[in-house]
Amino acid sequence: MRLSRRNLLAAAAASAPLATLGAPVLASAPSLPMVPPGAAGFDPSRLNAFSAELQDLVDRGQLAGVTTLAARKGRVFHFETRGLADVETGAPARPDTIWRIAAMTKPVAGVAMMQLWEKGLWKLDDPVEQHIPEFAGLKVKAPDGSLVPQASPMTMAQLMGHTAGFDVSAGYAQAGLRAGDLKEMIRRLAALPLAAQPGSDWRYGPSVDIQGHVVERLSGERLDAYLDRHVFGPLKMVDTGLHVPAAKAARVARIHTYREGRIVAGPPQAIPVTPPVFLSGSGGLLSTASDYFRFSQALLNGGALEGARILKPETVRLMRRSVLAPGVKVDLYGPAQSGTGFGLDFAVIEDPAAAGTPQGRDTYYWGGAFGTWFWIDPTNDIVFVGMIQNLNGSIPGAGSPPVRELSIRRLYAALRTPAA
Repeated sequence: MRLSRRNLLAAAAASAPLATLGAPVLASAPSLPMVPPGAAGFDPSRLNAFSAELQDLVDRGQLAGVTTLAARKGRVFHFETRGLADVETGAPARPDTIWRIAAMTKPVAGVAMMQLWEKGLWKLDDPVEQHIPEFAGLKVKAPDGSLVPQASPMTMAQLMGHTAGFDVSAGYAQAGLRAGDLKEMIRRLAALPLAAQPGSDWRYGPSVDIQGHVVERLSGERLDAYLDRHVFGPLKMVDTGLHVPAAKAARVARIHTYREGRIVAGPPQAIPVTPPVFLSGSGGLLSTASDYFRFSQALLNGGALEGARILKPETVRLMRRSVLAPGVKVDLYGPAQSGTGFGLDFAVIEDPAAAGTPQGRDTYYWGGAFGTWFWIDPTNDIVFVGMIQNLNGSIPGAGSPPVRELSIRRLYAALRTPAA
């Protein structure tokens, strides 16, 4: 995943000595159906090259710790954890380490939205103001600074596709959007003009936090309670939530950064051990690799896992269909991403050749600001989840090695039987 320079906010670096980094810890979670790589259609020696490259990054101080998990046809054939969860204390990363997954929260919030869509509580072409009256009559800030009416009302589909007209997150740096709860965020946004005409530009901003408010408004439940009851509980995602119980806090990975090209401990980050006031559908979740695999595999299965259904198959297919208007491009770090569309809270590979990826057509994916990443490839029946924990971990050139690109290249090079 690439992000546009206009979306960046600077983060401060801190220092700590680099701890000794150990050998990989191989996971054997009993709840995951594990098979040898060959049984899943992968060349073990080529897959070992991927493992070796990750280990080298750890050994050279380019990564503190990393977990990678890959599955095909619902069977996990690769699940490895190596390095440290905290270079300051020397605590090892483990298969059950809990990571801040940041923007990988967005697809989860999108599933909540689509559950309510299946109940008929909203439609894709509904004006957003139908469900958030505070947004009625929002003006758009024109290039000359004047305020003009919306050419057409922003729709719910545009809200889920980041084209509703809201600015990038950095555009609200002084607005205090997270100073209160979700209702306070809506009140503050309602006092500000839109940054673009709805449907005209893809901008990565507060759209999914707004969706979190919609979930609360339509369901009558707090966002955290809704996700627990309707997503995490049914899928047995036992370590995922908008806060971490105090008894699990020691399992949360430290956020790291870089000094003189080597990984060091980042500034201390509070671990949310009680429900936060601001329940962020955009980036508030903490999770494990195995939990997020369960979520992703449920989507690849058409919305169900082990007898628990969270969405209908046709709804999942709808989520991975781009909702961008012709000419509107996904642009995270620039230039715009060729061959890529954006569906309902996922990016979607529409043309693998144009996108320059070996992933299958219709692969849908996203990542988090601290470097976590995942993809779901329905063409090749593959799920991949990766976890690291670095400041600016998703930003090319900000210190973190390009593990996302590395994982894609190595995994598909090892695939013996790709789809035709």
